Amino acid sequence: MAPAAPRVGRRTVEALLTAHQDSLRERSLVLIHGRYLPGAPARFTTAVYNEPRRVQVRDESSVLGVTAAWHDHRNTAGPGDILVVTTGVDDEQLGWDLRGQAILRRTLTVENAEIVTQRFGATGLDVRMYDMEWLLEALLEAEPTDAGWPRVAGLLTLDTALRALAVQRLGLGLGEGGSATGPQAGPPTLDTDTLLAWSRTPAGPLRFAELPPAERTELKKWLGDTAGPAAPVLLSLAEAGLGHDAMSLGVLAAALRDPAVAPDTALTIGGLFGQVIPRRAALSAFTDAVEGALTRWIAQARTSPRARRQVFAVLDRADELAETAGLAEPLTNSRFLPTGFAVQLGRTVAEARRSSTAGETALADLAGHGLAALYPDRVQVAEMAVRIARWLEQPEPVVPTVASGIRSQITDWGWADRALTLLWAGDPGGDLTTGRELQGLYERGRARREVLDEQFARRLVAWSAHADAHQPNDALVIENVLETAVRPLAGAGAPLVVVLDGMSCAVAIQLGEEAEREGWREVVPGPVDGQPAVRTAAVSMLPSVTRTSRASLLAAKPVRGGQSVETAGFNAFWKRHRKEAALFHKADIGGETGHALSHELMGALASEAVVGVVLNTIDDALEKGQQGRGTTWGLDDITHLRDLLSAARSYGRPVVLVADHGHVLERGSRRGSAEADTAAAASPRWRTGGPAGEGEIEIRGERVLEGGGSIVAPWREDIRYTARKAGYHGGASLAEVTVPVLTLVAVAEQTPKGWVGLPREQSTPSWWTEPLPADESTRAALSAAGSAGAATQSAPRQRTAGTEAYKSSSVPPRATVGLGSEVVASEVYAAQKEYVRKAPEAKVVAAVIDALVAAGGTMSPAALSAAVSATGRVRRNIEGFVATVQRLLNVEGYPVLGFVDAGHAVKLDVPLLREQFLPQPKPKKE
Repeated sequence: MAPAAPRVGRRTVEALLTAHQDSLRERSLVLIHGRYLPGAPARFTTAVYNEPRRVQVRDESSVLGVTAAWHDHRNTAGPGDILVVTTGVDDEQLGWDLRGQAILRRTLTVENAEIVTQRFGATGLDVRMYDMEWLLEALLEAEPTDAGWPRVAGLLTLDTALRALAVQRLGLGLGEGGSATGPQAGPPTLDTDTLLAWSRTPAGPLRFAELPPAERTELKKWLGDTAGPAAPVLLSLAEAGLGHDAMSLGVLAAALRDPAVAPDTALTIGGLFGQVIPRRAALSAFTDAVEGALTRWIAQARTSPRARRQVFAVLDRADELAETAGLAEPLTNSRFLPTGFAVQLGRTVAEARRSSTAGETALADLAGHGLAALYPDRVQVAEMAVRIARWLEQPEPVVPTVASGIRSQITDWGWADRALTLLWAGDPGGDLTTGRELQGLYERGRARREVLDEQFARRLVAWSAHADAHQPNDALVIENVLETAVRPLAGAGAPLVVVLDGMSCAVAIQLGEEAEREGWREVVPGPVDGQPAVRTAAVSMLPSVTRTSRASLLAAKPVRGGQSVETAGFNAFWKRHRKEAALFHKADIGGETGHALSHELMGALASEAVVGVVLNTIDDALEKGQQGRGTTWGLDDITHLRDLLSAARSYGRPVVLVADHGHVLERGSRRGSAEADTAAAASPRWRTGGPAGEGEIEIRGERVLEGGGSIVAPWREDIRYTARKAGYHGGASLAEVTVPVLTLVAVAEQTPKGWVGLPREQSTPSWWTEPLPADESTRAALSAAGSAGAATQSAPRQRTAGTEAYKSSSVPPRATVGLGSEVVASEVYAAQKEYVRKAPEAKVVAAVIDALVAAGGTMSPAALSAAVSATGRVRRNIEGFVATVQRLLNVEGYPVLGFVDAGHAVKLDVPLLREQFLPQPKPKKE
């Protein structure tokens, strides 16, 4: 009896033709003992002695069929055509007449091992492969049609063969479009990440499910040994038709790691896996692999839209599966589910309403959610909620004077306004539950702000009756800003004065942070009488509208008028101080095609003249409702601002960003509308005639330039007198009357005498950030970092009940050995230094470490630069300096030091620093 006919594919036929090509010179019939695979090509062209030969393959099960095929070939074939007949009929039945026409005059026997060896170009096979008929047949059947199997120089090992088979069977060597990537791309890595990504391809899991059972079993076993225990679980899901949902199921199955998981939840999750019942250890490895892959994909998704779609395709499907199975509530603590993120966000805000401590704990959990990196705007809302909670827990502030109110608005309450703006806008993701919690917290914050606005308004009434530019009662008035905040800068170079019409303190805070990230340093007049150095702010003219405040700012005297008045006043002021000046308004700023700024403006910036530029973006947006969500303002949001800063840096000009007045946003009426449509309503936020009503004050004085020296203005935000807009100004609230002033220099040499640097850390209220360290050495380090390079050094900052108090001392702190000194004295540091050319001095590196430790591990680049300057070394390129220090501290690539927050902050991992440079000796075993 003839042996069972083996399966024969095109590659087997080609291999036999190559092996017997000498016989094909005279004969054109090839008989092969086997069964030609269904679906394999019946006609193809192959090379015999490097010449193309057409081949026809017939599968015949009888002598009559084989004979008929040969007669058909003789009658129809062309010169050089070859007929291959696969059959299970033995030679005795075929007879000598037919066999005599075939090569070797007999039926060829398929030796899979020999053919596989030939197809790989190997010199031999791994001995284990001779007994693995399934593998040999699979290798012959799966050989790539374009380039064949990769060639091996010597012995074909079992691992090489299995790896090649797995890559081809799973389609891992194909590009996104299904085409081969080509040998030049290199073989893909067979690890869990690769397999998980493969499971998300349209046809990948189906290719595996259609393989013969024995082949699937063996490939799962080998891939489990090669790629890890997660691979068999993944492939089992592919077998069961769940391959495309495998990662989503892994996300849900992560809940089973919790020993306290409810039995019903565990049973439901198990049901989603269908007939796939992995062991606990294998399932744990699978869920770990899924979460690890998602974590890496999420990191890529920050900058890659494709990766973002890939992440949410998995997680949205996981959410869908959870919702359908009734698992949405049990899985709210999932680290990756989008619905879980929304629940944790709402929980954070709810906890913040209860207490800031509870809010901080919940915020830490939210920050640990896998999607936190992809929802920075939503996480920011939660952060603002916790910050407002901290602010509300401070002792109730008061407004004893106008000057103190303005100062507190720029140093403290403006930050609260910034946070409240985000709370009012709600959850960017649109979650209604979170929105309700935010509303509750916002109402509490606004209630406190209203108390402060009312107190300030009452003080403003009394102050306005007597105050003027010569006797402002300790307050800086807007008509004195040029003299006080701008003129001192003219000693180091002609300044650029940028008037941002309508800039509130909340907006100024954001612009100041972003300017610092761009390399600008904020400088302010040095502290006096033991007071801290603080950001500058002035009192607007009244009413707080452009016609009065901007004209008075630019003319340096109380005056009202339009652009001509502003230009004449600006030129006259600087002429009195023997300086040329040029003022540019909206129509004069933009350049022609290919130029961001006009030739006239660029010419003025290149000259020795003091240049003023008025930017109306903020005011126009409030007027026309073009502010979007109304939550943030950046340098790129204000037309021409970034271009102006760039030009100022190029021409060595210090910059002053100053408002003419602030603004309040339209947030609807909360206690009944006070809208009044009367002829006395000259503006949305001020009017003439009639007594002041609820939420209003009547102001009189020399600085009231409208209404004949007497107006009525509201201090409540929800009062307006004209049609609804996106925002308003002209009222008596702190947000409208306070005029923020940011003085920026590009290099320390531009700092006026008697002025000091104001890094972000020093201008930020304590409740905005984490609680400050209480030990004296830390406070001293923070103070040194904040005022380094200044002519007058501010005293260390300490926390008191609800305020920022400062104390000065002429007694130098006692010398102690800091962590930085220990690190640079270590053997590990000495070894690292050998590989870094032109390494900074040890004292500089030690100062950097100590400053970062004192700041809790994170500092802005500007503050770090100030800390370096305190050692007597100036570093203009702080990014390059940090890169050098990274090479010193990041031993073996571990991230001890690096930039975070998109390069806006420098972070030191203190525990990792100690572990790398100051390892503790292990205790000896007794």
